[in-house]
Amino acid sequence: MTQTIATLTVDSLIQNGIESLYCVPGIQNDHFFNALFDKQDKLKPIHTRHEQGAAYMALGAALATGRPQAFSIVPGPGFLNGCAALCTAYALNAPLFGVIGQIPSGAIGKGLGLLHEIEGQFEILQSLTKHADRIVNGATAEAQLATAWQSARSGRPRPVGVEIPVNAWLADVTYTADNLLIQAEAPKAPDCKEIALAAGLINASKTPLIAVGTGAQDHSDSIRLFAEKVGAGVMAFRTGHGVMDSRDPLAIPMPVGHRLWKECDLIIGLGTRLTSQKLDWGIDDNIKVLHIDIDESTLNNIATPTLGIHADLGVSLQKLLNTLPPQPDRSPWRTRVAEGKETFATEIQSKLAPQMSWLSAIRNALPEDGIFVDELTQIGYVSRFGFPSYLPRTFLSTGYQGTLGYGIATALGAAHARPDVPVVSIAGDGGAMFTIAELATAAHHNIPLNVVVMNDNAFGNVRSIQRDKYDARYIASELTSPDFVKVAEGCGVTATRVHSPEELEAQLRLAIANPEPNLIEVPVGDFPSPWEYILLPKLR
Repeated sequence: MTQTIATLTVDSLIQNGIESLYCVPGIQNDHFFNALFDKQDKLKPIHTRHEQGAAYMALGAALATGRPQAFSIVPGPGFLNGCAALCTAYALNAPLFGVIGQIPSGAIGKGLGLLHEIEGQFEILQSLTKHADRIVNGATAEAQLATAWQSARSGRPRPVGVEIPVNAWLADVTYTADNLLIQAEAPKAPDCKEIALAAGLINASKTPLIAVGTGAQDHSDSIRLFAEKVGAGVMAFRTGHGVMDSRDPLAIPMPVGHRLWKECDLIIGLGTRLTSQKLDWGIDDNIKVLHIDIDESTLNNIATPTLGIHADLGVSLQKLLNTLPPQPDRSPWRTRVAEGKETFATEIQSKLAPQMSWLSAIRNALPEDGIFVDELTQIGYVSRFGFPSYLPRTFLSTGYQGTLGYGIATALGAAHARPDVPVVSIAGDGGAMFTIAELATAAHHNIPLNVVVMNDNAFGNVRSIQRDKYDARYIASELTSPDFVKVAEGCGVTATRVHSPEELEAQLRLAIANPEPNLIEVPVGDFPSPWEYILLPKLR
């Protein structure tokens, strides 16, 4: 077969471990898909009904596995359709590899009005990725792809993208497929003096807390050992759930961390920006900040830490664990942490009983290793501090982007990449409609996703804010939602409707046992506001 940029791109994806290509084909990428035709046994196209669905599926697969995942879409409107997923992936430190089509290279920027032409596509791609490149000739194509993969595999995980004009696909290239595999750079080790200083800060602390984020997901075992040795409560907001088993006495929700914040004398940030703690809760001279992150730029954001360590978190934790001497007796602090956690759990069971009852039903039906995908919906907000997670990469969230409607398609990608565990996606009727078409994708590829739609015929969060803050002056929040059971059945998905948490638990158990896609609609009314536990005020 003639070697071209199209065959090179296919082989580059295969050699670097990509097994599925989430995609919507189109004319600017026809040569690429023609090259893929003969390699489908190694790289399977999973085509979706919308470009945002393709990019979201890649996002879900990346979040669920921690490994790079690829998507391909056409330029212009197709590319823009995928941008919500791309910016969410950037926020979530997800390793996506985007193959983006483009109009002929000679026409770029000339405003000729060609099909799918937009100005500044490459600049948009650059703003949503850690590395972007445009491949226009065979002489440099292999090196450009190697650089893209090197970026994807090194440092802070984030999306990368290559843009390939339609006239470039068939350019001749000479390469050897076995040479296309790119190895990750060696993990950056911390300086021994930094580890000694970190150990000194920890030894001097009486009331330490730990915050974990996305960067901690692959270091769960070390963090659990570290937290136990130090006796520090470990908190997660959106993306750090599952790093600590929620049943561990030291695993605390963010509101508990906030209640202990005035007493904390050392905050240890592990793979997190520490934005909530530094910016929202406030720091003063009586609290030390130890911050470890692979991205040096995060360390000095908002406020300079007492000690910032720019290094791989896994290597740093191992060195810390080997360096830390026997720790002071922190049993009184451990008791305060455990009591705060218990008090909070009792409180939200009472104050947020409706949301907690639905979440408990899902948790009871979902195995320990099952994946829960939250959404911008009422029980989704409460899940961030009320849904127990036991293992890494089993609680998927939008992070700071707050991407309404991402849930179904993202969960579909997680379910496709992890067929060994059940995946449950929650959505409100408002968010569900963003990617509801991907139910047809689930049926077509027989992906066993389980979707729970909480239907209140409203943008429920907007409506509740209007209810509580604006004297029930409802505007642009009421919805006329479809019969989701009929919609799902029309797409070839098994569906049912329930009216109580007990029914939901029972039906979700049946759905999880069914090796096909499923949807459960749950009619609901107003929920009590969770915002006092999310918008936490400054304390220091």
